[in-house]
Amino acid sequence: MNKKKKPFLGMPAPLGYVPGLGRGATGFTTRSDIGPARDANDPVDDRHAPPGKRTVGDQMKKSQAADDDDEDLNDTNYDEFNGYAGSLFSSGPYEKDDEEADAIYAALDKRMDERRKERREQREKEEIEKYRMERPKIQQQFSDLKRKLAEVTEEEWLSIPEVGDARNKRQRNPRYEKLTPVPDSFFAKHLQTGENHTSVDPRQTQFGGLNTPYPGGLNTPYPGGMTPGLMTPGTGELDMRKIGQARNTLMDMRLSQVSDSVSGQTVVDPKGYLTDLNSMIPTHGGDINDIKKARLLLKSVRETNPHHPPAWIASARLEEVTGKLQVARNLIMKGTEMCPKSEDVWLEAARLQPGDTAKAVVAQAVRHLPQSVRIYIRAAELETDIRAKKRVLRKALEHVPNSVRLWKAAVELEEPEDARIMLSRAVECCPTSVEDAEECDKAGSVATCQAVMRAVIGIGIEEEDRKHTWMEDADSCVAHNALECARAIYAYALQVFPSKKSVWLRAAYFEKNHGTRESLEALLQRAVAHCPKAEVLWLMGAKSKWLAGDVPAARSILALAFQANPNSEEIWLAAVKLESENNEYERARRLLAKARSSAPTARVFMKSVKLEWVLGNIAAAQELCEEALRHYEDFPKLWMMKGQIEEQEELMERAREAYNQGLKKCPHSTPLWLLLSRLEEKVGQLTRARAILEKSRLKNPKNPGLWLESVRLEYRAGLKNIANTLMAKALQECPNSGVLWSEAIFLEARPQRKTKSVDALKKCEHDPHVLLAVAKLFWSERKITKAREWFHRTVKIDSDLGDAWAFFYKFELQHGTEEQREEVRRRCENAEPRHGELWCAVSKDIANWQRKIGEILVLVAAHIKNTF
Repeated sequence: MNKKKKPFLGMPAPLGYVPGLGRGATGFTTRSDIGPARDANDPVDDRHAPPGKRTVGDQMKKSQAADDDDEDLNDTNYDEFNGYAGSLFSSGPYEKDDEEADAIYAALDKRMDERRKERREQREKEEIEKYRMERPKIQQQFSDLKRKLAEVTEEEWLSIPEVGDARNKRQRNPRYEKLTPVPDSFFAKHLQTGENHTSVDPRQTQFGGLNTPYPGGLNTPYPGGMTPGLMTPGTGELDMRKIGQARNTLMDMRLSQVSDSVSGQTVVDPKGYLTDLNSMIPTHGGDINDIKKARLLLKSVRETNPHHPPAWIASARLEEVTGKLQVARNLIMKGTEMCPKSEDVWLEAARLQPGDTAKAVVAQAVRHLPQSVRIYIRAAELETDIRAKKRVLRKALEHVPNSVRLWKAAVELEEPEDARIMLSRAVECCPTSVEDAEECDKAGSVATCQAVMRAVIGIGIEEEDRKHTWMEDADSCVAHNALECARAIYAYALQVFPSKKSVWLRAAYFEKNHGTRESLEALLQRAVAHCPKAEVLWLMGAKSKWLAGDVPAARSILALAFQANPNSEEIWLAAVKLESENNEYERARRLLAKARSSAPTARVFMKSVKLEWVLGNIAAAQELCEEALRHYEDFPKLWMMKGQIEEQEELMERAREAYNQGLKKCPHSTPLWLLLSRLEEKVGQLTRARAILEKSRLKNPKNPGLWLESVRLEYRAGLKNIANTLMAKALQECPNSGVLWSEAIFLEARPQRKTKSVDALKKCEHDPHVLLAVAKLFWSERKITKAREWFHRTVKIDSDLGDAWAFFYKFELQHGTEEQREEVRRRCENAEPRHGELWCAVSKDIANWQRKIGEILVLVAAHIKNTF
């Protein structure tokens, strides 16, 4: 074997090998490859070439056009995801590696198709079944009837009549229109009498008219105004009378053609025929262009706001006026689909539809609007039978028993005896008496008001519905500012339900908000006598005495409450609060010690720890906290207090350890996670704080409070981009969180805040945090009236949100009067808010433990800065 011989000699070239490619010896073309050069006008070799292909230039144009046709690179053939529909490289050579690639792709497609085959077949089967259920075949619709054919006997089968032609005689024997030729004499006669000349008779130009030279004037025997002219036959002039006669003759012929040859009676009424023609003429007096403009305008209104009922009604009436009644009906029925809760649209649809169709429309309207009196009245009007009218109105009174109009219509249809009975029932159901009582209340006639209420309150109410109905009536009276009516209702209800704690509570809250302290205390004394086990009633009585400054009376009430409810946690804690608020700390300690021995609950231990903490006995507080944690290690507030005490003493490591131990026992406590994160942020460990919040979100998904703290952490660190990114993720995970939306509004730049607030209101329309954010937004834009209105909305929806009261008070401090500030403060004290981020930060501060609600309000408002 020759060692100098190359090993690749004699072997086939590898796939895709091009000789000389490596040294650049390819890619050039010589003249011998393409032949001699030829001019574009030179003839081609084919002597019999068709026109358009006889020169070299024509051949080149054809080949170029063919190449262009192969590749359709038009924009209509382009898709953003798949590109062009055809292959961009279809003109290139199809080599072996292309074939291998296509085979691999085909195998992959086949493999993926087999994996999805079962799911696809199942989906197709479900779609076919759903389609067959919605649109069954004819044979499926009659399958049950076919099965019943097996039960038909031979006699029944033979008794079935043969199929005959059910059409009438005229349909079976259609009579085609006959065209009878008009005789020539008819045309000659009318051509002669109705001929019209375009030239003037020369005799008339010489003698005719008023300028005749003869003295006869109008009576001249020569042609003039009364001589041969429009009224004289035989002159060849236009005769309008003859034309009218010819028109009548033609009309008679047309009417005769449609007559019945057998009976001799005409199918078309000659008089009604012209009336029908007149009815087809539009009765409107406007211009056609105005009608078109109005139609386009109403179409634009419908497309812009399809749920606007007046647009559909106006469109239907426009088509009705222009004579297109069916178009009007179609439009108004489309309007009922788009506005199913609009009473006017349904009534318009019932007006436009004929007889039975109108009844069906009204029946459909009743299903959508079962409380509509006008629709029931319309349904009764459509009925022609008296019994049907009565049936409709009675059905209406079942749904709307307090409608005076329905009762009046129903009574008018009854006989005198039945009408008298129905009138008595109407008096029971209609609320006219209650309205009269409210009018007496507003007029100052308290005794009359109470007498009317006592007389009518129990009429027509089922026994099981009395409590619920009376409470609703009382709320309605309060809403109408008829306080004496509400007080009379509560008094009557308490006589009927003396042992119902909920009724006593409603009455007590009514007296607290709208009565005097004396009326409240008198009511509570009666309440605890009837419901001695209701702790909240005892506590309300004791608190009323305490707020009035009568501490001994409050103690005596709590003592009686202890007798009625021994070892009650609420009463123990109320007694402790009473003593501690009046600086009787030793008595409070003794009460707590007794409570820990007789009712050792977690709240009792927590109040014991807090009492020692606020009094400065840190060692006693820590000892009590350790004791409490031995009994209630899963109570998160004890761990929070332990960590906060250590943090107050600047013992950060021990505070961190307390929070970590608490999170092991209570991993779902959001405040514990927040305290630990803020502790790390406070000592400068930003990374550790961020990690703690990420861990908390993993353990507590969809928690708005944790997401909010994560966003604020990045914002306080100056990383606004990361804060915005986290806020976007938070809103994706908690899309209905008002706290997050309110924060997101003020993360935006000022021009985008209004748009963000609109999005927030769409997601959380009644959330107090969102309403508060909108109020602050108006405040920042100096829209004082709107801001005050939104503050009122916020505190009305959630009066327990202390932050809303604080911002409202701050707003009135800057833009309100002294009376407005005092009004906000008074309402806040009555509401006694307990929640809110800023509110709790001040109210739960150890230094403010004895502050009243009004004082806390002032402190929180002082902490608020106008930086939004």
